[in-house]
Amino acid sequence: MPELPEVRAHAERMTAALADDVLDGVTLLGFSSLKTFDPPPDAAVGSALQRVGTRGKHLLLDFGDTTHAVHLMQGGRLRPDPKEAKKPRGGLFRWTFADGGSWLLTEAGTERKAGVWVLRGQVEGQPPLDGLGPEADTVDAEQLAAMFAAHSARVHTMLRDQRVLAGIGRMLANEICHRAKVSPFAQTSSMGAEETERIATAMHDAIDEALAVERERDDMSSSADRPSRVHNHTGDPCPECGDEVRAVEYKAYTVNYCATCQTDGKVLADNAMSKFGVRDAPPKKRPKRSRR
Repeated sequence: MPELPEVRAHAERMTAALADDVLDGVTLLGFSSLKTFDPPPDAAVGSALQRVGTRGKHLLLDFGDTTHAVHLMQGGRLRPDPKEAKKPRGGLFRWTFADGGSWLLTEAGTERKAGVWVLRGQVEGQPPLDGLGPEADTVDAEQLAAMFAAHSARVHTMLRDQRVLAGIGRMLANEICHRAKVSPFAQTSSMGAEETERIATAMHDAIDEALAVERERDDMSSSADRPSRVHNHTGDPCPECGDEVRAVEYKAYTVNYCATCQTDGKVLADNAMSKFGVRDAPPKKRPKRSRR
């Protein structure tokens, strides 16, 4: 899923291409992609796009009184649409501008979770932005320490919780924990001041480096194209110490780590049913008592 660096760089590209361009029309191609009913999707027609901003993993097309919030989810992309096909493959929503042509929201696969929210007025506090934590790259060590104290969880889990920190996903969480030399399964409640400082520094560095790479691109990267140290590098040598990059596999994602750098050499069990994944395991059933 695109994270803060990918979304922000793409917003900058869209702003450069479309700022001050007037919206001529919108086309709803996938009924499930529109997540709101009032205001209607064409409420911004005739208005100029002021800029494309971001909030967490959302793109925000700002038309002044009306904003279109777009969440790409796992397989969504928002790109120029020169062909303007009537039934584009994976097409969900199309914006047509007076000078900038059409831009098309598509989503690969069949889940159709990507969506558009049409919002009026101040967008902060409205779905889907309500409940989001602060942007991850704006949080310092002191603020992060307060978050750790308020939210008891594994570090990797808390970093990905959009209600706590907005913009971090699985890849960045893996990279941040590795850079900070902290176990992804360490409890936030056990984080000391030194570890918290390392995590805050690693978070800013990982975001800044990823953003710099994305800004060199003409389009949003895919997950496989994003440079990383441990994410998606299971079995490769750790760039810091040369030990093997290991993985804890879950059904929907993988946690990558280096045992030497992050867990004092301890190799973590590689499935969610281990003692490191008890929160993800189903509760044990008690044996039935026989009746006599």
